[in-house]
Amino acid sequence: MTKAVLGIIGGSGVYDIELENARWEKVESPWGEPSDELRVGEIGGLPVVFLPRHGRGHRISPSGINYRANIDVLKRKGVTDLISVSACGSFREELSPGTFVIVDQFVDLTFAREKSFFGEGCVAHVTVDKPVSPLLADKAEAAAKAEGISHHRGGTYLTMEGPQFSTLAESHHYRAMGYDVIGMTNMPEAKLAREAEICYATVAMVTDYDSWHPDHGSVDIQAILKVMGENTANAKQLITRLAKDFPKEHEPCPIGSDRALEYAIITAPDARDPELLKKLDAVAGRVL
Repeated sequence: MTKAVLGIIGGSGVYDIELENARWEKVESPWGEPSDELRVGEIGGLPVVFLPRHGRGHRISPSGINYRANIDVLKRKGVTDLISVSACGSFREELSPGTFVIVDQFVDLTFAREKSFFGEGCVAHVTVDKPVSPLLADKAEAAAKAEGISHHRGGTYLTMEGPQFSTLAESHHYRAMGYDVIGMTNMPEAKLAREAEICYATVAMVTDYDSWHPDHGSVDIQAILKVMGENTANAKQLITRLAKDFPKEHEPCPIGSDRALEYAIITAPDARDPELLKKLDAVAGRVL
């Protein structure tokens, strides 16, 4: 069995998760600079690795995040299971500000980001029809229930490019399409985690109703920050409870998240680019 290592990518407002024996570690990546150093420690004896998605001080915009480097350094630190915690807007009346949504699907409308570790010299086609690892989502839901946190299981997270919020027409369009929440950061993060064979799940913290709600009007950054502050305390509770209850041995993913590269690489061994293979040492070393 593989030892479990829980990774946390904290989005807006979630930067200082309390860890035992905590230290900041700089991890180099062949894919460039990650958002920040990794905060490494333990919760209840479980190794935990935390990465502030936007960097400490929130200095990196959603489009400027080096998603490949972020996933790569987490893989290099042995992360087996990764929880993304991030703010989002809601398209559903019942998913009100303060609700945590444990999503199970994504729609990716981003266009200015590197979305794969693979490419010319080593081609891979990874299955992401079910982008969320169900056992990890189960654990996030159990932690929310145990801590009495308002939450909803299931839903589709639409990832927009940003950094601007939606126009009114866009917001009505996305709502009509049946999407549940909207954010700017979970893609290509989820796809890259799958390529790296890391189990992935998202806890999306609702801060607003995007632009569609007749009683709430435009997205107000001051109102968002207020709700975000309230969400932060709950996020820390959820993560702490999740880690304390987490198994010390990694449980094999029933949908194969942790074996996603098994048959995905289609470039013949003698045609693979040696330089790209060097960069893939952490992400795809198990199958290369």
